[in-house]
Amino acid sequence: MATTSRLLTLLSLLQARRDWPGSVLASRLDVSDRTVRRDIDRLREMGYRIETTMGPDGGYRLDAGAEMPPLLFDDDQALAVAIALRAAPALGADIGEAAVRALATMRQVLPSRLRHRLDAVEVTTVGRPGEAPVAAVPLEVLLTLAQAVRDRVTVRFDYLPRSGGEAPPRRIEPHHLVASDGRWYLLGWDLEREDWRLFSADRVRPRVPHGASFVPRVVPGGDVDAFVSARFKGSDTNEWPCRGTVLLHAPARDVQPFAGDGTVTAVDDKRCTLEVGSWSWGSLAASFGRFEVAMEVVEPPELAEAFAVQAGRFAVAGSSAGEPRRGS
Repeated sequence: MATTSRLLTLLSLLQARRDWPGSVLASRLDVSDRTVRRDIDRLREMGYRIETTMGPDGGYRLDAGAEMPPLLFDDDQALAVAIALRAAPALGADIGEAAVRALATMRQVLPSRLRHRLDAVEVTTVGRPGEAPVAAVPLEVLLTLAQAVRDRVTVRFDYLPRSGGEAPPRRIEPHHLVASDGRWYLLGWDLEREDWRLFSADRVRPRVPHGASFVPRVVPGGDVDAFVSARFKGSDTNEWPCRGTVLLHAPARDVQPFAGDGTVTAVDDKRCTLEVGSWSWGSLAASFGRFEVAMEVVEPPELAEAFAVQAGRFAVAGSSAGEPRRGS
């Protein structure tokens, strides 16, 4: 194998996995251990940070440096990256200009056989009927939220109202960044409301510094995909992670027009049951309050507990009515 070809093969192997014993590299390249050491030194001279690992066999590891060295892709990897860059506007992140420049750089060095295949891929972003245009999320916002999720630290941010104006800052335990249909969302536990909330990332404006660390909670049902999907697909109560039934002291005919996707069942002329779903127990309990009639929880116990929590909040709110606000 010629030296240049061998160096490229060695670099490709080092990029493929974290640690390589020197003897295994020598066997894969069909050369001696001494030749491998010499080739490693050549790659280091070209700017690649390759560390020697300790152990019975000894080995090598390609680490990140201060600058990004040239990367070596096979045909499928190169096309996958280039197509992803071309589709970047559909991701809803503010990386359009950087993606265009990166794609131009890649296209310039692609072999002609790959350029022809790439040029055949035309990506058109189409919104759903009735949907508002996708608002781009500043890249710095995504990175800030992602880091907070990884580090498990509380975040404070301003959540811009859709209608404009101002809103008080939120304190959230960030659990997951979620992408759906070109939009980015933050799923987190709202410390003030003591409930799960899903925030549109394009409306989030983080404040610094971050708050204290926290122990991650488990989303209702334990499945983030199902939990968030239920938030979007609420037209079917079976889709919701939290479902409950109450007995309302009101005729079924009076409840049905306001039951939404819930199931109303008459008990007698003056009472009925209502089964409905929501994405958290707190929001489910609050939704029943709109009927302004006496009610009893039929099932499950989690709904009864949520009613107790809501009752406490309303009691505090009622007792503070008429008191001057801070700073006024």
